[in-house]
Amino acid sequence: MHKFPSVLTTTFRTDSCPYYVTQSHYITAPLSTEEATFPLAYIMMVSQDFDTFERLFRAIYMPQNVYCIHIDKKATNVFKLAVGQLLECFPNTFLASKSEFITYGGISRLQADLNCMRDLLASSVPWRYLINTCDHDFPLKTNKEIVQYLKTLNGKNITPYLASIVKSAERIKYVHIERRIGKHSFILKRRKRKNPPPNKLKIHFGSTYVALTRDFVHFALFNKIAIDLLQWSQDTYSPDEHFWITRNKIPGVPGSMAPGISDMSLRAVKWIFQENIHQGCNGHYWRNMCVYGPGDLKWLYTSSSMFVNKLELGTYPLTLECLEMRLRERALNQSEIPVEPDWHLLPNHKLY
Repeated sequence: MHKFPSVLTTTFRTDSCPYYVTQSHYITAPLSTEEATFPLAYIMMVSQDFDTFERLFRAIYMPQNVYCIHIDKKATNVFKLAVGQLLECFPNTFLASKSEFITYGGISRLQADLNCMRDLLASSVPWRYLINTCDHDFPLKTNKEIVQYLKTLNGKNITPYLASIVKSAERIKYVHIERRIGKHSFILKRRKRKNPPPNKLKIHFGSTYVALTRDFVHFALFNKIAIDLLQWSQDTYSPDEHFWITRNKIPGVPGSMAPGISDMSLRAVKWIFQENIHQGCNGHYWRNMCVYGPGDLKWLYTSSSMFVNKLELGTYPLTLECLEMRLRERALNQSEIPVEPDWHLLPNHKLY
């Protein structure tokens, strides 16, 4: 396995950035005019596992894009320092101006995304679409392929419906509140019933992970109907799994999703209850999702999704290594500009 240099293993100074960027094989120029004129915005939600984060960041990094990184407040100081040091090397990246103590199933997860969205709207980069990611995501498509796919949507959002969400009605029928003891947090369900949704909205349930147009992001932050929904959602369970799709279902909303956009277009996930479809997980299951092992590579190679979840570098390093090498070589083969030698992950290494 090839060991890439990490800011965690070196005494880091800002003047070390040129060495780090070169030795870590970052792409430092747009690979095509099409990509240069269609910049993307990314939200990266991270809390641990710096090595996996570093691989994801390098895989999606392009100098024309812009990146907001939200670090969970409960992350270790070592992790926060390492991420901060890495970002010092890239002018188109920044930490979220406000961080949240993320509680699984709580409003804090959605609020973290909204914090980054405000920051990204204030960025000078004229990004066209926003994509949110988490610690253990990884792209299956090159930046060019993602851009080309998003352009085919003609300004529509991707807010996938998820059949995996069970007992959805309970999420919005009763009050749920976040509770924290030290660095441990949980959601407490109360017997108190919630009021009906505001503005007679019908609540839909879907994915936390979305691809949104700039106009829709502005709508979600500043429109009164969206603000009312956010306020009502504060004490629901996993509001991030109904907020985006419910907003996107309203007729006339900027980029409201057109019928026919595949739920799998955004993320490849093997759910434990869909083994009759995907023929099983070759790694292990975590919260009903497959953490992919090397035996899943063939399935991932043929996926039409833009991203995959969930990968763990420390558990199944070969899975991530193979995806990363394959993706980088494809990106460089698509380049319309001369390729710098250090952009290859291994000097003079080719995959066939």
